[in-house]
Amino acid sequence: MNPNVLARLAPPLFVLIWATGFIVARFVAPYAEPLTFLFVRYVLATLVLAVIVAVARVSWPRHWHDWRNSLIAGILLHGLYLGGVFWSVKHGLPAGISALVAGLQPLATGLLAGPLLGERVSRGRWIGIGIGFLGAALVVAPKLGAGGVPPLALAICVLGMLSITLGTIWQKRTGSNLDLRVNAAIQYSGAGAVTLPLVLLTEEGHMELTLPLLGAMAWAVLGLSIGAIGLLLFLIRQGAVVGVATLLYLVPPVAALMAFALFGETLSPIQLAGMALAALGVAVASRS
Repeated sequence: MNPNVLARLAPPLFVLIWATGFIVARFVAPYAEPLTFLFVRYVLATLVLAVIVAVARVSWPRHWHDWRNSLIAGILLHGLYLGGVFWSVKHGLPAGISALVAGLQPLATGLLAGPLLGERVSRGRWIGIGIGFLGAALVVAPKLGAGGVPPLALAICVLGMLSITLGTIWQKRTGSNLDLRVNAAIQYSGAGAVTLPLVLLTEEGHMELTLPLLGAMAWAVLGLSIGAIGLLLFLIRQGAVVGVATLLYLVPPVAALMAFALFGETLSPIQLAGMALAALGVAVASRS
């Protein structure tokens, strides 16, 4: 594919595929424990990517620091982020609040990109980040319950959000020269390595091999772990990490539309307004 065409298609494709992660989580909840599901997903993604690398005859890194950098990126981008969010929701954190916490990532990235990467965040981009967060908050607002929020679950979710933020910055600093397929394969091996001890300590390894679970696993591996993450790594390589992070504001609106189409969930006027604001925030940030 022409690089210019890929650069134009990558952002909307990334948002569309990334949003399906929430649909997958809903599908698999009755059939598998969350960390067990994630661990199997990481193992399968590593194996599939290793086969792709072998068929393409791409070289693996020759230096330890390249392996180290990709392993750390995988632990941060996948293992700690997804593990933290899944664990928090399982232990009582409402999904709407977890989505709001995840929505803080562009703000955190904007604050850290300057001191860690030397990226200057313009006033216009900050305005876009603020508008986008308001829009994302309105989309998930109807899902926020009135019940108490478990402090530990909230803290773990915040740590997960900071993990993907630091992982994005780490990837920008260290992973620019590796083949994307090799980089992703090593990342998932790191994610699996950090997730396995958590599975052994906190879960029983329960998975029901039903058709819905197998279908969701196939999409999680091929669509999310390979497709979406490949696009994310491409976007990080091509542009500023703050701009990439801001795209995540479009994920709650797209996920809400998918839930409306697939599960019949209602969309209130405040959610529709939030979708428009989220899109406006991304547009402002991307043009600043």
